[in-house]
Amino acid sequence: MTAGPGGGAGAMTAGSSGGGQATGGAQAGQGGAQPLGGAGAEAGRNGGGTAQGGKPQGGAPNGGSGGTSNGAAGGGSSEPTVHYVGRVDTSSANSARFAWSGTGAVVRFEGTSLAVELKGGQEYTVVVDDMVQAKLTAKDGVNELAKDLDAGVHTVELYRRTEASQGESEILGFDFGGGKLLAPPPVTRRLEFIGDSITCGYGNEGASASCGFTPQTENHYAAYAAITARNLGAELSTVAWSGKGVVCNYGDDASSCMDPLPTYYDRILPNRADSVWDFSRFQPDAVVINLGTNDFSTNSDPDQATFEAAYKALIGRVRKAYPDAHILCTNGPMLGGTDLANVRSYIGNVVTALGDSKVSSFTIDTQDGSDGFGCDSHPSLERHKKVASVVTAALKAALKW
Repeated sequence: MTAGPGGGAGAMTAGSSGGGQATGGAQAGQGGAQPLGGAGAEAGRNGGGTAQGGKPQGGAPNGGSGGTSNGAAGGGSSEPTVHYVGRVDTSSANSARFAWSGTGAVVRFEGTSLAVELKGGQEYTVVVDDMVQAKLTAKDGVNELAKDLDAGVHTVELYRRTEASQGESEILGFDFGGGKLLAPPPVTRRLEFIGDSITCGYGNEGASASCGFTPQTENHYAAYAAITARNLGAELSTVAWSGKGVVCNYGDDASSCMDPLPTYYDRILPNRADSVWDFSRFQPDAVVINLGTNDFSTNSDPDQATFEAAYKALIGRVRKAYPDAHILCTNGPMLGGTDLANVRSYIGNVVTALGDSKVSSFTIDTQDGSDGFGCDSHPSLERHKKVASVVTAALKAALKW
């Protein structure tokens, strides 16, 4: 198998235009594999994406959760391309690198099998023609995604289940087994979610509140943000990290207020300060911010003025990046009591003070244990579904979808 540009139709081809599935047509010229990244790669053309009428990880029957390349915020390429999902670094012609929850790729092709060459381990959700497959625990090297398919057009989606703290992933190429890559479809709806462990899907596949974190029990595909995006047929880009807050992270030690989530908001690869995201690549219709749980989960809570100033600054950054997006602010479902009342009040104060008709807030009920718990008392799979219903309704109301 040959990685990168220059191979034939069945050769390992990475990247190419980065993004999602296509609705129709254009064929990937049998005569040559496309490059992995570079200027032509669609790094998550629009965020999220599903295959051919399906609803993948981030949602729409169209493509990945990441943003369009070449500065375009919408539409689809008529050229054969891999659709990269989420914030993906496609600057190299030899690999596509990513780390945020839910990032990955959507590939529409004609053939009977598909494999991907990966680096960096991690756990992935694989969707073949709208059917979720067994979890992929990736090995460095070639990983089989689909085989023995009926001859014809298929869409395979690959989404990272694990979060950024677990390290970076790389896609080095795809092998179509003699088949050919096709063009991805256009995209019409896009969402971004900014959050913490709840948005990542921390522990949602855990057996009870008593288990601790493991990558094996974290499933972003089954978390409320990804479910919401699928509910709405929208593509999803997720920027979330367990333990992060607006001002302070989880914990009471002296370092707990260092590097909260806003530190990483502008990044493609969150552990690299020089890995800067180009916001023009992905312009969402709406952004949901679900932060504040970690700020108020331990003994050293930020005071009202400090929290409100930091929250206002975060919304300002989001508004600057996305001038036309609706911004919906919420918190939940893990806080309760005075902490929840405070964070709701502070968020409400910021929203009111901004006076922006496209900035609003809504509430998520505190989990009550009736659906069980995931690890470390995080939401269970069933609770994520219920939260997704609330968030879906809030977005429908704001966007008139």
